[in-house]
Amino acid sequence: MPYSHRINVRRVEEEADRQNALSVMRAIYRDEKNWVNQDEKLIHHEDVKSDVISWFVATVGHQPVGVLRVLYELPLDLYREYGLKMVNSGVDVEAFLRNNKIAEIGRFAVLSEHRSQMLVVAALMKAAVRDTIDRGFTHYITDVFEGEKHSPYEFHTRVMGFQVVGTHDTGELNCPNRRLTMLLDLAAGYRKLRAKNSWVFRQLTRDWTPEMHERLLSGQEVAAG
Repeated sequence: MPYSHRINVRRVEEEADRQNALSVMRAIYRDEKNWVNQDEKLIHHEDVKSDVISWFVATVGHQPVGVLRVLYELPLDLYREYGLKMVNSGVDVEAFLRNNKIAEIGRFAVLSEHRSQMLVVAALMKAAVRDTIDRGFTHYITDVFEGEKHSPYEFHTRVMGFQVVGTHDTGELNCPNRRLTMLLDLAAGYRKLRAKNSWVFRQLTRDWTPEMHERLLSGQEVAAG
């Protein structure tokens, strides 16, 4: 069976899904990176039933190989605590975060032996984006570590269209690298990918309804500065 046909992505909705996702997070965030040590800080058991957190786990065959998380309630107190510095100092970051439907996407992790398979990354992004659009959100915000070996910075900027909007030196994870805070206007990213008609666009929008395409085609880009 082709590799692509063996990939399955599920939203984490029961404890068995959480255990699958935890196995990936332990391997990468705990053992490989040493960013987090406690299971409850990797994926809290309450996340499974949360209405404002979506975890997705990718499997190949029966093996969990990747995870991704989307938060639908931004942790604004943490942003304040981290001392976020905007690239454009004239931007009122709190007003922007408050006045737009922004979801935080992160905890992107794929096992080392599957990292060369972009289909796993695309499958996780496809599930997350569909969930986010269905909820009516318009933007993604995320942090990547500056200079980190397996940073998704190039994929986020070159492929998806994220833009760096700020930096901060500390965060939840035990990593000394500076954080780059990035923002993606989903409508703008959609139009960019659609114009190229790349395999990423075709993968992300496979099985979309006409209404989903229309929603993003008619979306108005909002700039953060």
